[in-house]
Amino acid sequence: MAAMTTQIPGRREAPSRADVNRRRILDVALVELLRDPDASMDQIARAAGVVRRTVYGHFPSREALICTLFDSAVEAVEVAHAAVREGAGGPAESLVRSTLAVWEIADRYRLLVALAQRSVMPQGIHERLAPVREASVDVLRRGLEQGVFESPLSATALAYVHEQMLFALMEAVNDGLLAAEEAGRSAVVTMLTAAGVPASHATELVAKLSD
Repeated sequence: MAAMTTQIPGRREAPSRADVNRRRILDVALVELLRDPDASMDQIARAAGVVRRTVYGHFPSREALICTLFDSAVEAVEVAHAAVREGAGGPAESLVRSTLAVWEIADRYRLLVALAQRSVMPQGIHERLAPVREASVDVLRRGLEQGVFESPLSATALAYVHEQMLFALMEAVNDGLLAAEEAGRSAVVTMLTAAGVPASHATELVAKLSD
C-alpha cells in the first residue's frame, strides 16, 4: 500500500532559497535605488550579498527590476486606497482620506516613481494605475452628481488631472520645491480645489481629517 502524505492544516511551506533571494534582492534594491537612483545591478548584488549572476537570474535587466519594484508600490497604493474608501462618509471625505493614504505610499516611493517614469513606458504606468483611477472616477462622479464637486470636466477627465497632479507634486518634492512634510496636505487641498471645492473649505476639511 502506498504511503500517504499528511498535510497539516494551516501550515505553510517554507519559502525556497530562490524566493528568499528574490525577496532580499528586491528589499535591498529599493533601499539602494532610493539612496542612489543610478545604482547599478553590480551595486545591488553586492549590497544584497549575492553574485551578479543571481540578480540577473531573477531580473534580466535593471529596467525589469525597477518595474517589479514599481508594481509593488502600485499594489500598496491600491490596498491603501481601497481601505480608506470603505469607511469614508462622502465623496469629499473619501477623496481626502484616499489621497492622504496614497500620498503616504507615494512619498515613500517618490524617487522610485521618478525612476519608473524613465524605465517604464508611460502607457505601462497608465495601465498599472487603472484600478486606482477607476475607483477615483467613481468617487468624483458621485461628488459631481451630488454637487460636492464642480468642474467643467467629466469625472474620468478629472481623475486623469488628479493623477498627473500627484506625479507633478512628487517631482516638486524631489526637486526641493515643496517640503516633504507639507506635501501630503498640500496635495489634497490642491486636488479638492481642482474639483471645485473652495480653497478655505478644502484647507479646513484636510486639517480636520488629517488630525
